[in-house]
Amino acid sequence: MKALIVDDEQAIRDALGRKLHREGFEVVLAADGLEGLRTFHAEHPDLVILDIVMPGGMDGLTICQRIREIADTPIMMLSAQAITEDDIIEGLNAGADEYIIKPIRLNEFVARVSALLRRSQITSSESQQGYNDGYLNVDLHRRHVYVDSRKIHLTPTEFKLLATLLENAGRVVTQRDLLEQVWGREYINDIYYPRVYISQLRRKVEPDPANPIYILTEHRIGYRFEKQSPIITKSQ
Repeated sequence: MKALIVDDEQAIRDALGRKLHREGFEVVLAADGLEGLRTFHAEHPDLVILDIVMPGGMDGLTICQRIREIADTPIMMLSAQAITEDDIIEGLNAGADEYIIKPIRLNEFVARVSALLRRSQITSSESQQGYNDGYLNVDLHRRHVYVDSRKIHLTPTEFKLLATLLENAGRVVTQRDLLEQVWGREYINDIYYPRVYISQLRRKVEPDPANPIYILTEHRIGYRFEKQSPIITKSQ
């Protein structure tokens, strides 16, 4: 696996790079946004780690948006301050999959990288399933999602979340189970993650996100995917 690390602080670049190299990654480094984007196009990494704040007029969120225009590569954002839900929503809108806060504990960093890469993979059981009611079409094998015949982009985390709910269609998946199955045990205390990601997923797949028909909330318990009868149209 090849990882691209983009951060203007050399000490952080080098420390994260050494750690990933010891874990068996090929590592490429970039010192600013423009160099990072050029390196992404040249190296085609399997994972991108981006500092949010960088000099030169191209910050991490901008790079993330540019990458998302052409690729589904898992992206982890580095933040120098505590993360709020608004920060996560902004990052999700840009296409980010994950945040980690500086100062970075290297063992936690590796654990979260591993969890992110697991989310970007599809399991054999998922690949045998799919969903299509004429409005929402999910091809789990190819990782394609169509809404009203229009292909939409889901980040690896959003796709894993949708796949997990589909696997359990008609059954409630608790927030704790979602955290374990989608993000990994490393995230068991990040209780706001499911709520924020579910909200973003609804914006992408629901005919009316304010009145969802697919991804339903079971108050204080979790979420349930409800299959619909073909064919749903926007007018309905």
